[in-house]
Amino acid sequence: DDIAFNFTEGGRVPFSRWAKGERPSPSGKVWKKSAAADKSYASFRKYMDNVFAYAGTASLEKELNSASVPDLQIGDVFIKGGFPGHAVLVADLAEHAVTKAKRILLIQSYMPAQEMHVLKNPANGDGSPWYALPDGDLMTPEWTFPKDSLKRWP
Repeated sequence: DDIAFNFTEGGRVPFSRWAKGERPSPSGKVWKKSAAADKSYASFRKYMDNVFAYAGTASLEKELNSASVPDLQIGDVFIKGGFPGHAVLVADLAEHAVTKAKRILLIQSYMPAQEMHVLKNPANGDGSPWYALPDGDLMTPEWTFPKDSLKRWP
């Protein structure tokens, strides 16, 4: 009931409406009852395919909440909205038992985001994928995210 995304053109598209058999227009603003009610996983996957077709980093960046790097959590997202835009997800967080230094593991995919992979840290010559918490911009192999680009799901 809590799963919903905003389409790029502004419409809010909750899975709860999809599960009732309603289907959104590409803007997400107009709905029609055109399918049987279905809350199955197969229906959810079709819903997500629809989300991937009509939502992206431009809309997702606007609906996520700002987060601060010192308070970073697993599941947070570094995101640069746009056309193209990109996002990387914090998949894991480790803290040294003595020094309390934190490291993060980042994952990404491309559209649609179905096959995630771990990012290499270009700053680590040994090939380690672990990143220190950034105190400025986050540099990944392909994208640089501004220091204020960390977001959290509502």
